[in-house]
Amino acid sequence: MDLAERLSERERERLRLAALHEYRLLDSPAGDELEAVVRVAATVAGVPHASLNLIDENRQCQLTTVGFDGADSDRVDSMCAVRFESGHFTYLPDASLDPIYRDNPWVTGVLSDVRFYASFPLVTPEGHALGSLCVFDLEPGQLDDGQIERLQDLAQIILALFERRRQARINAELAALAEERQRWTDTLLETIDVAVVAADQNGELTLFNRAAREWHGLDTLPGRYELFETDGRTPLAPDRVPLCRALRDGSVKDAEMIIKRPGGTLMHVSVSGRSLIGPAGVPQGAVVAMNDVTSARAQQRQIEEARRELAAANADLRRSNADLSNFAGAVSHDLVAPLTSVGGYLELIGDEVDGRPGQWVEAASRAVTRMRDLIRSLLGYAQAGSAPVRRVTAGLADLFEQVRVDLRPAAEAAGATIEAGGPLPAVDGDPVLIRQLLQNLIGNAVKYRDPSRACRVTVTAEHGPAGWTVAVADNGLGIPPEQRHRVFEMFTRLGTGAAGGHGIGLSTCWRIVERHGGDIRVEETPGGGTTVLFTLPGRDLSEEG
Repeated sequence: MDLAERLSERERERLRLAALHEYRLLDSPAGDELEAVVRVAATVAGVPHASLNLIDENRQCQLTTVGFDGADSDRVDSMCAVRFESGHFTYLPDASLDPIYRDNPWVTGVLSDVRFYASFPLVTPEGHALGSLCVFDLEPGQLDDGQIERLQDLAQIILALFERRRQARINAELAALAEERQRWTDTLLETIDVAVVAADQNGELTLFNRAAREWHGLDTLPGRYELFETDGRTPLAPDRVPLCRALRDGSVKDAEMIIKRPGGTLMHVSVSGRSLIGPAGVPQGAVVAMNDVTSARAQQRQIEEARRELAAANADLRRSNADLSNFAGAVSHDLVAPLTSVGGYLELIGDEVDGRPGQWVEAASRAVTRMRDLIRSLLGYAQAGSAPVRRVTAGLADLFEQVRVDLRPAAEAAGATIEAGGPLPAVDGDPVLIRQLLQNLIGNAVKYRDPSRACRVTVTAEHGPAGWTVAVADNGLGIPPEQRHRVFEMFTRLGTGAAGGHGIGLSTCWRIVERHGGDIRVEETPGGGTTVLFTLPGRDLSEEG
């Protein structure tokens, strides 16, 4: 071996030892998990002895053993140290017959009388051999292919446990460092009366000084705060948070927001800050300073609120005046005319001209009927502004049939089957809105069908304590579980299938059900698809008999 090869070998050994010591396993307890893996290895091999060996500069360290008391031994005496750096497993049915191993003290009886021997190297992803998982017996033995594969799997599990332990240690060290830094910065900024918040280049918060903690309510349990726009109602979008803007845009100046602290206390702040640039011009994070402008903005908010209320009152007044004007016109024309007709016919009845009082009474009756219907219509129009739902007993079966007729062209074009899975009850609600609800849900099921199978939509109803639960089930494309909570939001489009839409239909369904005092949710149809369930008030069919 020439000098270059010796230097290269020495460098490889240096790197291997550095990797071994990085795991900090030598002379440390193995732990329950590693001990369990070694016990499993002995069971898989069907032998009484197993060992987890680590090889350092001069010794073999038996980290944990099965079937015998482990101890350190010289590296030159180790059977595992002979080939472990090759990365290939060693399998000897009888080590006493192998010319390389037969003179080893673990075979000759000096340290043991090993015969059957198998060793599986522990090699990191970077190619550094740390040691081996070894199984052996004092009698000759055999391994089949399945046993070899399982033992190789166990060697990989051991490496994964090594790595997990290393990562846990590193994380604990970093956490301790971060805690120490936090204590230092808190002490440094304890007396500042301006709230200061900082973040690293990834947007992770690194600093909340005393004022910032107090303003955000972090000194009181549970320490949860919310950020709003200056109207105090609209949640502040993540990209509008001043700290994020400083990190993204380089600076922010006089940005205003509302901090809502635990207990509902509101604080109006003005925020300025900038990004922090390192020596090489690489962003290192951002810092912002907040000033309390709550008092300065309180009067301005009151004035704006008064203006909004005045504008709303004026709009209501204009609407009321328009309604009164329209009502007066209807009364002066559509109601007065029938009443005039009634009066005229009644006069003729009194005179009994030509002996035809019966015809005049009939005409007068028709005029009164028209007047009564018109009055009912006007009353219904007036009530529409205050009564959100016109509640009557509505036959769900009739409404379903109407919807099926309306959707027949679309269903036939899609090859879809729309059916009721049983008797549909009478419910209490607005027939027009409930029909719209069914039409939206069934229409959606046809629209978002699975092109790989025939579309089938089934409507069923079941009575419970809250009323009737109606289920519209399809076998279509379905909705992923993580997106089901979003489907009732306005303008939500999940992008399932090629069918288009504006994302309003299901939010309309949610609004209709809410106005009826019920609830609506999405579940998966057994076998695939979507089932939408909503509740409506109604009577149990069994009670109607």
